[in-house]
Amino acid sequence: MALHFASIVSKLQLSTSDHASVVSMNIFVALLCACIVIGHLLEENRWMNESITALIIGLCTGVVILLVSGGKSSHLLVFSEDLFFIYLLPPIIFNAGFQVKKKQFFRNFITIMLFGAVGTLISCTIISFGVIQFFKEMDIGPLDIGDFLAIGAIFAATDSVCTLQVLNQDETPLLYSLVFGEGVVNDATSVVLFNAIQSFDLTHINHRIALQFIGNFFYLFFTSTMLGVAAGLLSAYIIKTLYFGRHSTDREVALMILMAYLSYIMAELFYLSGILTVFFCGIVMSHYTWHNVTESSRVTTKHAFATLSFVAETFIFLYVGMDALDIEKWRFVSDSPGTSVAVSGVLLALVMAGRAAFVFPLSLLSNLAKKSANDRISFRQQITIWWAGLMRGAVSMALAYNQFTRSGHTQLRENAIMITSTITVVLFSTVVFGLMTQPLIRFLLPNPKQTRSMTSDLSSPKSITVPFLGSGQDSFGDDLVGNDVQRPSSIRELLRTPTHTVHYYWRKFDNAFMRPVFGGRGFVPFVPGSPTERSGNQNPWQ
Repeated sequence: MALHFASIVSKLQLSTSDHASVVSMNIFVALLCACIVIGHLLEENRWMNESITALIIGLCTGVVILLVSGGKSSHLLVFSEDLFFIYLLPPIIFNAGFQVKKKQFFRNFITIMLFGAVGTLISCTIISFGVIQFFKEMDIGPLDIGDFLAIGAIFAATDSVCTLQVLNQDETPLLYSLVFGEGVVNDATSVVLFNAIQSFDLTHINHRIALQFIGNFFYLFFTSTMLGVAAGLLSAYIIKTLYFGRHSTDREVALMILMAYLSYIMAELFYLSGILTVFFCGIVMSHYTWHNVTESSRVTTKHAFATLSFVAETFIFLYVGMDALDIEKWRFVSDSPGTSVAVSGVLLALVMAGRAAFVFPLSLLSNLAKKSANDRISFRQQITIWWAGLMRGAVSMALAYNQFTRSGHTQLRENAIMITSTITVVLFSTVVFGLMTQPLIRFLLPNPKQTRSMTSDLSSPKSITVPFLGSGQDSFGDDLVGNDVQRPSSIRELLRTPTHTVHYYWRKFDNAFMRPVFGGRGFVPFVPGSPTERSGNQNPWQ
């Protein structure tokens, strides 16, 4: 952890003075503490959440620094893409996969892929063509076709960090599953699109390049997913075989954390999607590895991953708030503030139009494949999904800095306009849309806990209908093992009750081949000092 922290500090590029760096770090850590305290005090507020709290504190801090420095600077840190993509994003995405209710996620997997992959392509296309048409009428500067397509990829990226804080997977399981899953796939798709746009020769677009682009996307998705699964299975096998907990719980915890981070770094090493890799690594580790460690390691890892994710999220939004007042970038657009405002307005309108262009048609397409009315996405839910995905955040910021700056700085007016417009869109969408999301959900879904959805938890494993992939958190349907499903009492119920679901075949395969090798709940043999040593004792945490 000490080496990890030292690497982060070196990436911050705080100042040429060591003492100034220490002062900056002290102030920033104090602000992180303030965000946590104020966020706790505002926890019951129906309008505020921790993302908005951190943004506002960052803005206020930027104003104070701007006044103290005499208008020379507004932030403590210089933005670094490595800091974001290598250190801050991995714990957030991994914890999302580690904590997600897997059955609900995989039950909606096809719809999630439609929204996250196909929807992102649609949104990127609409935004790109929109900026080509509108920006030509504005006095922005010489932007080429690569810049326009990059803008489409930048603003097609929804904020998976902020949307996770807006919805609750227990109160609105369907909405949380779709918005969360879309956010992860969307981030990965946007980054892949952005990298492809930078690597392909866009001056000579033909069918061959288009096919290469599509093939490259599927290659990245498949290989990134397989790498994450392999890393998770390797950690499960090592811990199950060697039983680190016999001698040191710390080794178990350290190995889980390092293996999770290694999966992300390996994906970046091989130019894959680290977001998808670390996400599926989290899912696999929660299904196998987590059940192979001692009870104390389970408690420790669960809270450690959640804490790292929480601090990283707060760090990101705090910095975005401070960077919004960067005087260097605003100085370039001071002679034409109307242009920057117009560009921001056009981008916001295109973001809303691009999202509507795929949420409602793809929801209709998804509903056509559902036989039961309870399994379909209602119009009110579609509006909520559309609204919750309007927020833009750190991914858009990082990609914009990559495209329009060099080491966080820019000397071109058109690049400064795009950076300031990106900051404006991120702030406006996060604060305004974020403030209104919770009230909107309460208006559209006044009783979310009683809302019936295709991912609703079953009150009993002996329910009439067997879900495609049932409910629960810790595994893919352990509650169905050893229990008989109640026989339907009518022909209609028989037709609606599947006898051999995908989950049924997955459970047979998992029990016969996977768990005996990689462990998991109920499949770790009894060995003195192993995780099952106290299996006969009552767990005081339950």
